[in-house]
Amino acid sequence: MPVDPKGLFFYDEPMRRLRNFRCDEIICLYQALTGHNFHDEKYFQYTKFDQYKYIQTGVPFLHKWRLAECITRNPQAEQALLDRLAIDPQVPYAVVHLQGSDHRAGFDSSIIPQDWRIIEVVEGLTPSIFDWIPVIEGAASIVMVDSVMANLVDQLGLGEDRYFIQRSHIGLTPVLGQHWTWIP
Repeated sequence: MPVDPKGLFFYDEPMRRLRNFRCDEIICLYQALTGHNFHDEKYFQYTKFDQYKYIQTGVPFLHKWRLAECITRNPQAEQALLDRLAIDPQVPYAVVHLQGSDHRAGFDSSIIPQDWRIIEVVEGLTPSIFDWIPVIEGAASIVMVDSVMANLVDQLGLGEDRYFIQRSHIGLTPVLGQHWTWIP
């Protein structure tokens, strides 16, 4: 069982929830796990990391873009976030997410018009990343570092003017199914 830096078992609750759903098989798909070298695993060195995970589970890779079928949205929580951010639908804005799990990105913000508002996705404003969906849907532009949020945008096909900031080696960067402009 993975241990966080404070020595607490931080996957107990998700594992308990999976067992409550009567999952009879749980497959470890960590990108990095202390003491386990995934680059030694069969297929890992020949595929992108997300493709590898689908191979390991026997799920067709194109199912990655069926996320909308698998999530439950909370309209009240989504509206609460929209209200908290005080979004004016008449004022164009860009949504940016610059914090990956182990990296904070920067970018040349001159790609965003000066009269636009910039809304940064930050942890802790809401308990679910899915509550950000309407905020992202309303954005005139989206700038995201390689992260769970970029994957959410890509898998749900949110927005049209999307900018992607790579943070890892190309083999550790997810396959993107939507059009993104990659920026350094």
